[in-house]
Amino acid sequence: MSEILTIIGARPQLIKAAMVSRALKNAGIREDIIHTGQHYDHNMSAVFLQEMGIPEPVVNLGIGGGSHGAQTADMLKEIEAYLLRSSVKPKYLMVYGDTNSTLAGALAAIKLGIPVIHVEAGLRSFNMEMPEEINRILTDRISSLLFCSSPVGINHLKNEGISEGVYDVGDVMHDAVIAFSGIEPENNTLVNFVKSNTDFALLTLHRPSNVDTLERLQQVMDALGTVDIPILWPVHPRVSSKLDKVNLPENVTTIAPLSYTQIVWTLAKSKKVLTDSGGLQKEAYWLKTPCITIRNETEWVETLDNGWNILAGNRLDELAQLFKLKPTADWKPLYGDGKASEKIASIIKDNMNGS
Repeated sequence: MSEILTIIGARPQLIKAAMVSRALKNAGIREDIIHTGQHYDHNMSAVFLQEMGIPEPVVNLGIGGGSHGAQTADMLKEIEAYLLRSSVKPKYLMVYGDTNSTLAGALAAIKLGIPVIHVEAGLRSFNMEMPEEINRILTDRISSLLFCSSPVGINHLKNEGISEGVYDVGDVMHDAVIAFSGIEPENNTLVNFVKSNTDFALLTLHRPSNVDTLERLQQVMDALGTVDIPILWPVHPRVSSKLDKVNLPENVTTIAPLSYTQIVWTLAKSKKVLTDSGGLQKEAYWLKTPCITIRNETEWVETLDNGWNILAGNRLDELAQLFKLKPTADWKPLYGDGKASEKIASIIKDNMNGS
């Protein structure tokens, strides 16, 4: 059995694991990875493993669908079964972010007396209607080592009475942007679109609040049609089946999901990004691409300073005007120095050695 057992399942977790797994290996820490299968589309999972050099998971649980409760329960059951089959328990079980895979892994570990490491701890949207908010709060409560991306996360945890084992290390996604940006993709459709459009915006949508009802999805599409430049939309698998049920504006071009290097390359070329993703807000910021977030709140509140990120969830009727706004101040560094993974590995090693 490894010293660290890591649970991954969704696209952002694969990216984070690519950086931290490399740092763990360099620190001499043995790690095994379980893939829950939460994102089971090839472009959302397998291609990320190949592209980013993530160690091959010891098992893929293949749990991709179902309701939140059913999916989390199936993951919890299978992760626990894996741990019970193992003759030696890992010293820690590590989870990333705020997905159902995150919560299932943390619950399976703590019920078997295995300490939990939570990377990207302390985030809060203060919107309990978001499944991610529930997942991150519960995971933080049962974690032994909590790695935060900024002092804001530290303060959130402190306000909830959590101060032991808490570290501000910066954001591992920053490490990934530094490592993988600037690589021109081998994707003719993508490259031709970008080279044919001097100014364009990148769009991503996947949150239930924006895509689960056709009425809301059409509202978003109608708002996009008021923007005066082309928009490129890599369509998430959970949305693709709905495309023929809504009217796409003429300025929106759809494309298959992009790999990580492709999305980062495209983001750097974009005039702006429109998204409901959490991670893309940060990636846009690091690449100095202004962002419009199609949500009413964000966990990454620092990006809102000086207009680098604008919340437009309930302001879609103003989207054309919001799109014309520019940041009101110069860009400043956020979320660490791009060495979060190394800091995480060092702290884990110190804790395993009892220092």
